[in-house]
Amino acid sequence: MREITPFEDSEEYRDHIATVDDRGKRIWVYPKKPKGKFTSARTYLSCAFLIFLFGAPFVKINGEPMLLFDILKRHFIIFGVNFAPQDFHLFVLAMLTFVVFIILFTVIYGRLFCGWVCPQTVFMEMVFRKIEYWIEGDANAQRRLNNAPWTNEKILKKGAKQAIFFAISVLIANTFLAYIIGLDEVLKIASEPVSQNLAGFIALMVFSFAFFFVFSWMREQICIAICPYGRLQGVLLDKSSIVVHYDHVRGEPRGKIKRDAPKPESPLTSIQSSVRQSEQAVALEMVEALPNAANPIEAVQKSLGDCIDCKLCIHVCPTGIDIRNGTQLECVNCTACIDACDEVMDKVQRPRGLIRYASATSIETKTQKIFTTRVKAYTVVLALMVILNIVLLSTRSEVEVLLLRTPGMLYQKVGTTHISNLYNYEIINKTRDTFPVEFRLVNPSGRVKLIGKTPFTKASDITKGAMFVEIERKKLTGRKTRIEVDIYSNGKKLDRVKTNFLGPMN
Repeated sequence: MREITPFEDSEEYRDHIATVDDRGKRIWVYPKKPKGKFTSARTYLSCAFLIFLFGAPFVKINGEPMLLFDILKRHFIIFGVNFAPQDFHLFVLAMLTFVVFIILFTVIYGRLFCGWVCPQTVFMEMVFRKIEYWIEGDANAQRRLNNAPWTNEKILKKGAKQAIFFAISVLIANTFLAYIIGLDEVLKIASEPVSQNLAGFIALMVFSFAFFFVFSWMREQICIAICPYGRLQGVLLDKSSIVVHYDHVRGEPRGKIKRDAPKPESPLTSIQSSVRQSEQAVALEMVEALPNAANPIEAVQKSLGDCIDCKLCIHVCPTGIDIRNGTQLECVNCTACIDACDEVMDKVQRPRGLIRYASATSIETKTQKIFTTRVKAYTVVLALMVILNIVLLSTRSEVEVLLLRTPGMLYQKVGTTHISNLYNYEIINKTRDTFPVEFRLVNPSGRVKLIGKTPFTKASDITKGAMFVEIERKKLTGRKTRIEVDIYSNGKKLDRVKTNFLGPMN
């Protein structure tokens, strides 16, 4: 058998994930209920997030939803501003800006988003997990219940939990659809017979069972195996990134606190004691070699780090990892281990912060440098993209007009003084209103004659038509003359378009 080097042994945890055993079978995680300042802060933030998430579909601005992402109809509303398919380039740019922001944020703060505002974490840890604690109890009680035979009590608890889980999943699915098709359509699906909204009802059930499966069975596997954001950490994080870190300089070598009056040990405790003694062997040999080491065991206790190896940081972790091994793929930076460790440090009268938000560099050198060269480069790129987004959004018009000469048509003479061209127009109305449109030729001066009635644009629609533009021959500058046409509605200027006017050679 090949001998494993100390380095390979220390990195062994990177060869597998904590929720899968050697046979490839899933290890179910029973995280202990956390408590502490970070857990409280996350709870308050999650409450605000949930209020916004479930309340936003009910908020309307000028009669329209505050947020709507109708992918099927390619209609989007963001804080009352309508975006048509013609604004797709703005979404592409906004998405690229968001990606750069994620990169910059991750480079500096790691997976902070996952632990604090990711919907998966918020619902799992702050909603479904709390219901599980309420019905089945803490981690040990859940283990005992799952291993117990099926009694009336177990059936009642499991049935009640799953029923509540599914009810919440249905609520989440309704909210999710409200952001896609609008609250009014969701209310129709819920209130009208199924036969009248069969497609919507099927979509609602599909999403409901999908959310139920995620939060009742998949759980942390979404963060570990499915979400791509965790994979990004491997290429984005460096030693200057601030993540949840264990201070190995202060905590190692770890070991139990020796008490003055030892209690009788059980056989299992004796085995554990022998293991701990073997872990302290190196330190003991070093102490015995010292000339003034009157009490080697006491000296070993003094040489240990602040970590007492209570393993509470592992017990509260929702992904089942040991944060003392270092930054890992499964860590979502939820801070549960920080609260657990701080509580233990208070009890053993040692400083808090053995596990804390820090960078590997700050732990090793006691100094923290956030604005590295890479961070500065990303910041500059992000700032430029944000400025570009602001400029494009501020210059975006709610009505766009496309005016082009009719293909294959030459100019026509109107009397002896005027030249006429036939144009096709398209009016893109990005608003939710219907209004009339008027065309005015402003440069050079001339006449506009519509074919048919005055066009009325429909809400979020494209209006097409044709018209003649007549200009005095003496005002033309050559074979092609650049003209400008203003578009008005009820006396308000909506847009200005430029196009070419075809005339005679002289």
